Formats: sequence, structure tokens, C-alpha cells
Amino acid sequence: MPFSCLFYIIFVKLMTKYKVDITETLNRTIETEAESKEIAVEKVRQMYRNCDIILGASDYVETIFSVKK
Repeated sequence: MPFSCLFYIIFVKLMTKYKVDITETLNRTIETEAESKEIAVEKVRQMYRNCDIILGASDYVETIFSVKK
């Protein structure tokens, strides 16, 4: 067996598969008036669900890479 083939077989056996998560965080602060914190959150949540608020590239905060077991 040629040396290059033997090296490839050994190299492939040493390789391990990994699952890597990519998590991007977007953030925007929305100011709203409400009777309580809970109602304020619900108002903004509804705006988000109705696509009145759409986060985009200008709301980018960070990207995290993590390996799953």
C-alpha cells in the first residue's frame, strides 16, 4: 500500500465528527407605555409577533460558537 494511502487511512481514523452550534444575538430596546411591566412586555411581544418589529443586521450584538457533546 502506498505511503499516502496509509497516511490517509490513519488520518481518517483519527478524525472525529463535531456538532457546532452558531448562535447569533440580536437586540433592540422598544419603549412603550403600559400599566405594568408584564403588560409592557406583552404589548411588545404582540408587536413582534405581528411583525411590527423586525430585528435585522443593525440590531446585531454577538455570535457565539459552541460544540455540542
